[in-house]
Amino acid sequence: MPMLSDPGAKYRAFPQVPLPDRQWPTRTITAPPRWLSTDLRDGNQAIVDPMDAHKKNRFFDLLVEIGVKEIEVGFPSAGATEFDFISGLVRSGRIPEDVIVQVLTQSREDLIRTSFASLAGARAAIVHLYNAVSPAWREQVFGMSRDQVREIAVAGAKVMRDEAAARPDTQWHFQYSPETFSTAELDFSLEVCEAVMDVLTPTPGQPIILNLPATVEAATPNIYADQVEYFIRNLPNRESAVISLHTHNDRGTGVAAAELALMAGADRVEGCLFGNGERTGNCCLVTMALNMYTQGIDPALDFSDIDRVIETVEYCNELPVHQRHPYGGELVYTAFSGSHQDAIKKGFAARQAQNGREWRVPYLPLDPADLGRSYEAVIRVNSQSGKGGFAWVLEQDQGLKLPKKMQADFSPHVQRMADELGRELAAADIWRAFRQAYHVQTEGTHFRLVDYEERRAGDGSRLFTGTIAVEGQEQTVSGRGNGLISSVLSTTEDAFGLSLEVVDYTEHALTTGRDSRAAAYLECRDRDGRTIWGCGIDEDVATASVRAVLSAANTAAG
Repeated sequence: MPMLSDPGAKYRAFPQVPLPDRQWPTRTITAPPRWLSTDLRDGNQAIVDPMDAHKKNRFFDLLVEIGVKEIEVGFPSAGATEFDFISGLVRSGRIPEDVIVQVLTQSREDLIRTSFASLAGARAAIVHLYNAVSPAWREQVFGMSRDQVREIAVAGAKVMRDEAAARPDTQWHFQYSPETFSTAELDFSLEVCEAVMDVLTPTPGQPIILNLPATVEAATPNIYADQVEYFIRNLPNRESAVISLHTHNDRGTGVAAAELALMAGADRVEGCLFGNGERTGNCCLVTMALNMYTQGIDPALDFSDIDRVIETVEYCNELPVHQRHPYGGELVYTAFSGSHQDAIKKGFAARQAQNGREWRVPYLPLDPADLGRSYEAVIRVNSQSGKGGFAWVLEQDQGLKLPKKMQADFSPHVQRMADELGRELAAADIWRAFRQAYHVQTEGTHFRLVDYEERRAGDGSRLFTGTIAVEGQEQTVSGRGNGLISSVLSTTEDAFGLSLEVVDYTEHALTTGRDSRAAAYLECRDRDGRTIWGCGIDEDVATASVRAVLSAANTAAG
């Protein structure tokens, strides 16, 4: 078939919905919908190697654990494997009292009867009937008229009604999907749904579920919302119907379409964890649920250990969750950019200072801790990172809170290491670079503290007497000053000819409790006006200060 010189000429814009007084744009979502997972059916049929019974059972248990109350467990008429899994699940007694399973069937008498048979003995169940109603399917796939397509739905509904009546021990719920709703005429979708409702006679106390699939996402999400609002506003006996959504992601907006359609009045959302499904996938239940948290709404699904959820889903589907997948991806809470890192670091500092409940941290719409993620990987360092990045890593990994000017001093050391290694720097890399730059807890330093004592002289000055190893050779030294640090500086000048002037000094505890260690930071200036930094770490804060002086002396000595 020859290609058109202008491929765009093959396509037409999707028509607008005649809804000039649409209401959904002014509404907000204020409560979670009813959730239905179709991972075990729609998701399962979209993977290269469908799940075996072991994997389906493991996936089912996961869905129950995270709080999904409606689960589409399969397509019983697809074959013995599906039928046996569903009937085995029902007989096992593993379906909790507050969970209801759902099966899918085309509108064919034999398939419907098989579906009911698979659920024999169930306390309650949903049988989901569907047939395609849009023009492309009517004309190209089936070669049928509107009347013939409507009759397929009606005939299927009658079989459902009779099968349910013959099995009174189960609490039956009916669901009907005008499949391909998103590309069908709205008046015809309404006509078919009304005909099905006439057969099944739903009531407000026993409503039918009318599922409106965006089988192929063919327009922007606002169009789908218009379709749903139009359908709801024109559906007779609306109070006897639960309006359900089943969006696909062909345009990449499956979640957005479902969110807007909820605003349009829908009650229920079908989808898969992490959006698995045919072609580009279904609505991602994880994304949609966690979006609700960011709007102050509890989605009633538990993703507090999202990594374990991912582990199970990846094992069962044999598909990876992308590193950039919203909320679940390995890198979605990670910043490499220096400006991002600085903003995040300041946001955490502000939150700690305010000790407030409300979450307001730049670049992090959701607290990673709410999903079981630690803060250690929030900031990661590579050649694109700035001072805030390595400072955060040192604080999280070692407890060090570097003064801002010391961060600037250390930055070239980190940049040099990143360029030399040509990869992301791990916490151990940064700690090694820091120790080498400031001679902290490293072997082979020029000056190394062995022992010391301090005492007050009669005139109020401080006397420092100590043993310092110089190039491995121990040497007894002493000095006098108006404090401990000045007496050590006096010692290094008298004994080693190093003249350093203190510009600034800070200290803090690294940990709390009896076994707390302290870190001391010393900013000095030498004879040439060069700024030199020192850092000392010890269980005793005074000794940490002495080590900070020797750290600076080691740098000054070259």
